[in-house]
Amino acid sequence: MLPVIPILIVFAVLVVFASFFMVKQQTAAIIERFGKFQIIRHSGLQMKIPFVDRVAGKLSLKIQQLDVIIETKTLDDVFVKLKVSVQYKVIREKVYDSFYKLDYPHEQITSYVFDVVRAEVPKMKLDDVFVKKDDIAIAVKTELNDAMSDYGFDIIKTLVTDIDPDGQVKEAMNRINASEREKVAAQYEGDAQRILIVERAKAEAESKRLQGQGIADQRREIARGLEESVDVLNRVGINSQEASALIVVTQHYDTLQSIGSETNSNLILLPNSPQAGSTMLNDMVASFTASNQIGEAMKKAQPKKKKE
Repeated sequence: MLPVIPILIVFAVLVVFASFFMVKQQTAAIIERFGKFQIIRHSGLQMKIPFVDRVAGKLSLKIQQLDVIIETKTLDDVFVKLKVSVQYKVIREKVYDSFYKLDYPHEQITSYVFDVVRAEVPKMKLDDVFVKKDDIAIAVKTELNDAMSDYGFDIIKTLVTDIDPDGQVKEAMNRINASEREKVAAQYEGDAQRILIVERAKAEAESKRLQGQGIADQRREIARGLEESVDVLNRVGINSQEASALIVVTQHYDTLQSIGSETNSNLILLPNSPQAGSTMLNDMVASFTASNQIGEAMKKAQPKKKKE
């Protein structure tokens, strides 16, 4: 009889341990009795009939995420890969439907996502797929909610997290974008060059105006100085022609002096005699006199108009 007691104790301990089980937070345990659904147990310490009841499975009540990658074609015949993230959870009140009605819920959700995306994207051009990705996500969520709510799943949110066109298409889009930016940059550079040319022309015109004004003022002062010099020489008995010759000779020597003061000057002045100034003045006076005589002769040669 003594060996039987330890066996009974061990059996009793096993029965106690088999009668209790733990269920984690945000988890539902499905209890079956002889293969038939019995009850759903939630978080905490739970009890079942040992060797009769068994935990058939556990379902997480947390929000889960399923990433689905779909390759499809757009309206402008561009193949594109979309990554759709589906956030869903098991409805607490419909754990029975979630566990018994669907064998592979992930595959079911994936099939619905494929169906909706391949129905929506072929209606759009590639650029519209990027712009209207939220519309695609809403369409997927609506379709999934209608289909999966009967199976005990609540679709929290769907997100189109990635849009990946074919590599050649991306290169072409990048080239188009680069060309547009280069065009804009060239326009800005052209505008800058045009503004620079206009401002440079304005500055040059202002410089020429000021330079001309300076030369005019200089000549005006030179003329005034010559006039004063001639008046001074006239007061001492020197006539205008002699005074002009004297002034020219004086300026001639002043020029030679200024040239001589420059050590690195390569200027050669020909002819280089005091009579050159007087000769130049005489030639100018003779030229002016001859010009005036020719003008008077031409006036006299013109026929007079008869009075009516």
